[in-house]
Amino acid sequence: MTKTIPVVFVLSADPVGLGYIDSLSRPGGNMTGFSFFDPPLVGKWFELLQQVAPTVTQTSLMFNPGTAGFYYKFFEGLPGLGTIIKLVPVRNLAEVETTLAGLAKEVGASIIVPADPFNVVNGAGIVALVERFRLPAIYVYRQLVLAGGLMAYGPDTFDAFRRTAGYVDRVLRGARPADLPAQAPTKYEFILNLKTAKKLNLTVPPLLLVRADEVIE
Repeated sequence: MTKTIPVVFVLSADPVGLGYIDSLSRPGGNMTGFSFFDPPLVGKWFELLQQVAPTVTQTSLMFNPGTAGFYYKFFEGLPGLGTIIKLVPVRNLAEVETTLAGLAKEVGASIIVPADPFNVVNGAGIVALVERFRLPAIYVYRQLVLAGGLMAYGPDTFDAFRRTAGYVDRVLRGARPADLPAQAPTKYEFILNLKTAKKLNLTVPPLLLVRADEVIE
């Protein structure tokens, strides 16, 4: 990895943990940019699950340790979160199937499909398995709701790219990445799939419908 050429990254889930920068406020080195994951998202996901599916009492965050291992470190920093949200590591679709089958037997279970390259590449398969086991689920990626997922709440990727262009312009004009604070998301999208809600016998509260940026009917 270059240590001299200026780099502006976009949609990095964990730029600090990956060693791209020292911290968001003081990147250091030759890199800065815009991240795709902000810790408060986890609590928001659980809140939305309970609003759409009031029977939900627990949830599990499903990720691949090989592509998104930073979730371990994040949960270590917030030990109380583990009493509400479980981490469920998976490494392939076979393990996804086994995990979801087990969760489907638990009362009040639900699933969070967060930012993770594995979840992007295997998105269609994950959505199909979640549907088969009839679990309330929330995704971070809009495209997985378009593929049949129940709902998504996550950073607006178009906004992130627009903001990145501003940083690229500043770097080309002579600014140093080390002097440009890396930034967490500031604009989010909420997408609901009413077709999927109907299949799960869920009634989406009118207030959530009003708040949604996009509703698939």
